[in-house]
Amino acid sequence: MGNLKEYNQKRDFKKTKEPYGSKNSGKSKKLKYIIQHHMARREHYDLRLEYNGVFISFAVPKGPSFNTKDKRLAVKVEDHPLSYGNFEGTIPKGEYGGGTVMLWDKGTWEPHFKPDFKKGPIKFTINGKRIKGDYTLVKFKDDNWLLIKEKDEFVSNVKITKFKTSIKTDRTMNEISNNEVKEDLDDIEITHPDKIIIPKGHITKKDIITYYKLVAKRMFPFLENRLISTIRCPDGVNGEIFYMKHLNTDSKNIGKKLVKDKDSQNKDYYYIKNALGLIEEVQMNSYEFHIWGCKQNSTNKPDILVFDFDPDEKLSLKKLRDGVKDLKKVLDKLKLKSYLKTSGGKGYHVFVPLKTTSWNKTEKIASNISEVMVNNNPSKYTINMRKEKREGKIFIDYFRNKKGATSVSPYSIRLKDNAPISCPISWKELDLIKPQSITIKNIKDRLKKKDAWANFFNN
Repeated sequence: MGNLKEYNQKRDFKKTKEPYGSKNSGKSKKLKYIIQHHMARREHYDLRLEYNGVFISFAVPKGPSFNTKDKRLAVKVEDHPLSYGNFEGTIPKGEYGGGTVMLWDKGTWEPHFKPDFKKGPIKFTINGKRIKGDYTLVKFKDDNWLLIKEKDEFVSNVKITKFKTSIKTDRTMNEISNNEVKEDLDDIEITHPDKIIIPKGHITKKDIITYYKLVAKRMFPFLENRLISTIRCPDGVNGEIFYMKHLNTDSKNIGKKLVKDKDSQNKDYYYIKNALGLIEEVQMNSYEFHIWGCKQNSTNKPDILVFDFDPDEKLSLKKLRDGVKDLKKVLDKLKLKSYLKTSGGKGYHVFVPLKTTSWNKTEKIASNISEVMVNNNPSKYTINMRKEKREGKIFIDYFRNKKGATSVSPYSIRLKDNAPISCPISWKELDLIKPQSITIKNIKDRLKKKDAWANFFNN
């Protein structure tokens, strides 16, 4: 019999929904085979072959191939229980194998002779829905093997990346991941769901919470462990509105951080630990989210540079867009990767991911870039905060790059008519999307497409 001790020791089953490892003593008429696509710290495919009551498992970084010329690395890992053959979902971050798991292929396999999983080689036939035909596993060092396609009628040059959905549920990786998050979020009790928060557009508390549940997966990387402030309006936008900067909850999903303010007084600032914390904040009537340029565990090392383009109300949309393009040209020359989003207000925001630096350096970079733009075209731009100095110009607000300053989070709604969203867009969409045109009423179709900022923190 296979050994599931290592499998069970590596997992906390109070946190992960993976099945507990128990041996299957019954004999299958046909040996099961599965492949799971696993978006963990490193993307890979898990090949699992039933033998002696367990799945003998290999992590295959590039996945199997239909081409005989490809020799794919396959790293033997711990045995898995046969119940793992039905597992599809998200393993929590921080847990072993944290990430989304998709059931990519399933079927049966037939060894050509008694397999030796210690020495190899192992020759076998796969009868799956996507993978068929003869393969060989050859061991070359320690737990490292090679998975090789043998010549048969199933040889082809088709890439396995052609198959992007689950063989079990027909869901994409993103859909599996988002559904997992929603299941957890639905456990939070929502009070006064029908309360009107934004009268124009008839936006209710339920509408806002439904939106944040929908977008939580995309939004959370910008909130996770990042100091925040929120705008609360318990009675809607026509009632009292106030900023929340300091902790006033004992929720385990919200964290606090002591930070010295301008008067050298320690204050309890707060941050969100997980997606449940986001929805709890919305339940507590926080509807608009603003983020610091740093994480709570490195408050002196900003990792985001922000430019807020705030145009004079009379300025044309074309001139505003031309101004944003001018900024991109400067950033491109400096080899700074930049990301664009609507403000949900009058203008656009440009974010730049930074390697850890200091607040002084970050502010200096932002001010130098802004001053270059003003000096090059003083009739178009200003960095003067006074309203009367902005007439016919774009105010480049780089002052959000100070310690303690905030900017509206990607995917946050704005407490304005129809609930516009400060939404990430691609640079090629600049001329197509107005600053307030993406709202909670029309974003759903957009969320089916690739996230324009998906690689923000990977740069």
